[in-house]
Amino acid sequence: MQSELAHVTRVTTLGELTASIAHEINQPLAAAISNADACITWLAREPPDLEAARRSAEWIIEDGNRAGEVIRRVRALAKKAEIEKVPLDVNDVITEVMTLIQRELVSHAVSARIELAPTLPRIFGDRVQLQQVMINLVMNAIEAMESVVDRSRELVIRSNQDELGRVIVTVTDRGVGIRPEIAERLFNPFFTTKSGGTGMGLSICRSIVEAHGGLLSVASGEGSGATFQVTLPLRDYSRP
Repeated sequence: MQSELAHVTRVTTLGELTASIAHEINQPLAAAISNADACITWLAREPPDLEAARRSAEWIIEDGNRAGEVIRRVRALAKKAEIEKVPLDVNDVITEVMTLIQRELVSHAVSARIELAPTLPRIFGDRVQLQQVMINLVMNAIEAMESVVDRSRELVIRSNQDELGRVIVTVTDRGVGIRPEIAERLFNPFFTTKSGGTGMGLSICRSIVEAHGGLLSVASGEGSGATFQVTLPLRDYSRP
């Protein structure tokens, strides 16, 4: 019965996840198309810039792999497969994510400051799912600063350990901030402050973090940016 309940829970999560699959997949696919266009441009030059074309082709491969990983994890949710929790270094997950979204930072004129604790204990988690959480939080932070023109657009990501031994990751932007009355509603399914948003991204992020035995919260003052905090335990609470 516990196994069946776990499967129903995963399928329910899958139903929620389908609402944001287009968003999750569209990012690497759009990047792949952009890099393919760039590759053609480099090859059309006289003489062709083969080194730049090769670099664009390598980025296309990375984008394709990212899209494939998202699809693979969605398929795993639909099966009676356990979440692939393994010992992870959160700093490694953050570093990988920052590499993936580097071009987004450049295109939106956002600078990133990374402050990672030098020694952190490993947590148990699914690398791809936690990457998706981090990508979502970082992309939200970037979008929150799109209208900022009176100060620098800076993104700060920190990792540390709290007094209870849990691993803490924070993502802070210098955007317009979040009004207190809507801060908690951000995690409700289908609630969004974006004109073209699905309202599922943060809801799914919280579901993923809670499936890891952790917490996802936000602190903000209107006009002064926002900080999203991911708190993760050291042990795997999904196992006895």
